[in-house]
Amino acid sequence: MERIPEPELMDEAEQARAYAWADFDAPHQFFIDCFQQRFTNPTLHGNILDLGCGPADISVRFARAYPHCHIDGVDGAEAMLREGRQRLTQEQLTERIHLYRVKLPRDTIPLPAYDVIISNSLLHHLHDPQVLWQAVIQHGRPGTPVFVMDLQRPASAREARELMEQYAANEPPILQRDFYHSLCAAFTPEEVRQQLHQAGLDYLEVKSVSDRHLVVQGHLGE
Repeated sequence: MERIPEPELMDEAEQARAYAWADFDAPHQFFIDCFQQRFTNPTLHGNILDLGCGPADISVRFARAYPHCHIDGVDGAEAMLREGRQRLTQEQLTERIHLYRVKLPRDTIPLPAYDVIISNSLLHHLHDPQVLWQAVIQHGRPGTPVFVMDLQRPASAREARELMEQYAANEPPILQRDFYHSLCAAFTPEEVRQQLHQAGLDYLEVKSVSDRHLVVQGHLGE
């Protein structure tokens, strides 16, 4: 199946509310679990960059898992960030997590370099995937852990529909629609390897970790 790009920003209020209130416990905890399996330092600390943070659920989970970290979450959709800021207030994490509206590559990320860079489900939204990889290069330093998780495109529209029915059948129609479109907009592992080669990041590992997810992981410059 050829890739079918989708809009880069999810900035509708109804859409943002649906994502903020949806049950992403399993895939988002899977993100944290996979990170911890790859990067085994239990006392991880420093400044973390969360690229494409959305309503901040991954940022919150990461902050809970690593209590000595401070997280900057960036996203281009103000509606998502609005939901995220409410979540941070509820979770009493406004001192450790800060959210910024940043549309890459136009806008400036708060710090020049970070100790860890993470991203969940941003890559498939980008019309130019190099926007993500250049942000990783520009805002990391030698040895910075990088962990990017995203959907991987299935072989056919039928398989995408089956995955949607398997994992989103009980979600609101707007989330079912978006999940299907996101699967169709996602990249294959081989396409991601080609992106990394173009960016000079060949040394980062790309692998499938589920029937619908892939990860890019490793340390910058290693």
